[in-house]
Amino acid sequence: MNGLRSRLRARDLVGLGFHGLRARPMRAALSALGIAIGIAAMIAVVGISTSSEALVKQKLAALGTNLLTAAAGTDFFGEDTELPVDAVDRVRRIAGVDQASWSSTLKKVHVYRNEHIDAGATQGLTVAAADLELLGATSTPLASGNWLNEATERYPAVVLGAKAAERLGIVSVGSRVLLGGKQFTVVGILDRSPLAPELDTVALIGGPIASELFGFEGAPTTIYERGDDELVAEVRELLPATIDPESPSEVKVSRPSDALAAKNSIDQAFTGLLVGVGSIALLVGGIGVANTMVITVLERRQEIGLRRSLGATRGHIRSQFLVEAMLLALYGGIAGTAIGWGITAVVAAANGWLVSVPALVLAAGVGATVIVGAIAGALPAARAARTSPTAALNA
Repeated sequence: MNGLRSRLRARDLVGLGFHGLRARPMRAALSALGIAIGIAAMIAVVGISTSSEALVKQKLAALGTNLLTAAAGTDFFGEDTELPVDAVDRVRRIAGVDQASWSSTLKKVHVYRNEHIDAGATQGLTVAAADLELLGATSTPLASGNWLNEATERYPAVVLGAKAAERLGIVSVGSRVLLGGKQFTVVGILDRSPLAPELDTVALIGGPIASELFGFEGAPTTIYERGDDELVAEVRELLPATIDPESPSEVKVSRPSDALAAKNSIDQAFTGLLVGVGSIALLVGGIGVANTMVITVLERRQEIGLRRSLGATRGHIRSQFLVEAMLLALYGGIAGTAIGWGITAVVAAANGWLVSVPALVLAAGVGATVIVGAIAGALPAARAARTSPTAALNA
């Protein structure tokens, strides 16, 4: 008998851990709540970020990343410049270019709901002449009505950007607006344009009618170009010199999809900050678990002494309380992960996003709480293991 060694099976160890939690359910629930809050915050922040990122990637996939825009810049003296009239024709001859279109802002021409509106109340809206291929090049959808065609571009017909229609109080086609002192009929209303947001606040008319009524000479303000995805970088380098061979430095070239990607990067940086805040909450929860386990060890000294007198080793006692702390944290981790996923789902549904929470993040969240529980329970477990059987029984 003296050669037999006391053993504690893993199944019995887990059972002891559950028994310790069930003995004081309210205390266990409150301690787990601290862990749950911390992990819920982290899961929700990461989940909202990944869901938003999924939306950005979905938009980029649908809209394409091969759109480049070229606009007139300023000269050496800071004066605004103009693009050449034949700039679009030259752009279309670049190898790898599939589409090239343009718009041209008409200076000193404004749009109003009617003639009774004060001339200074422009509401930030502009008027521009537009190429017939503009919508295809910019992937801008129509909300209602029709886009300009070879017939309507020669007559006083206008297509309003989404915000322009909203600010003018236009909700349907067929309405009339005052444009440059002339009555124009609204034939179409655009939806929001993610890659060309400048079109949202513009009233677009055809080039021929702009020439007839407002002296438009054909020089574009902005050129929109789409081409081969693999040649975007090369085309971007060629555009300034192609558009204005004499002054290529006065041409500004940008890639609208970069703005969406940059926004996503900013969101991710902000997410990192919020994850840090969630980590602090998780740390506080871990301290709560440690505090609970210290109190538990003090209250259960007689139990410890009895188990030691019946043959339990210090290792058994240490393992028992360590497992109890880990189970306590695990409860909080599972609850917090579920709450975090739920918050993500609600926010995603409210914004029309797809719920995108990587399974690895959920698993890591639960795993992190177990690690926190192990760390938090290490000291109380070691303290319990050092308790003398006789001192514990006499307590």
